[in-house]
Amino acid sequence: VQLQASGGGLVQAGDSLRLSCATSGRTFSDYAMGWFRQAPGKEREFVAAINRYTYYADSVRGRFTISRDNAKNTMYLQMNNLKPEDTAVYYCAAAALRPELRGTLQLGATYDHWGQGTLVTVSS
Repeated sequence: VQLQASGGGLVQAGDSLRLSCATSGRTFSDYAMGWFRQAPGKEREFVAAINRYTYYADSVRGRFTISRDNAKNTMYLQMNNLKPEDTAVYYCAAAALRPELRGTLQLGATYDHWGQGTLVTVSS
């Protein structure tokens, strides 16, 4: 499956953005999907994931909402009340559904396919 992330940009603290991850090539509903981010000089970190349920990093819970539209083969990340510490390149990723996924969606190694990333910059 191919993934294309979009929607990043430069915003001010407190603003909102919605990221999209468009997929093609395989049946979208056969995949669990996730968002990760990497800030300058830092390691990649988990942001949110979705299969039948949704999962969030503590740092974004209550501010970010992950969703998916299987009819459009697209995943979204609605980001509200953005903070300067949310500044990062955001990557979407897909993991083929399999029994061993349970409890591992916060791990980058779980995912089989990655998009190219979209930059989110939040100014204070």
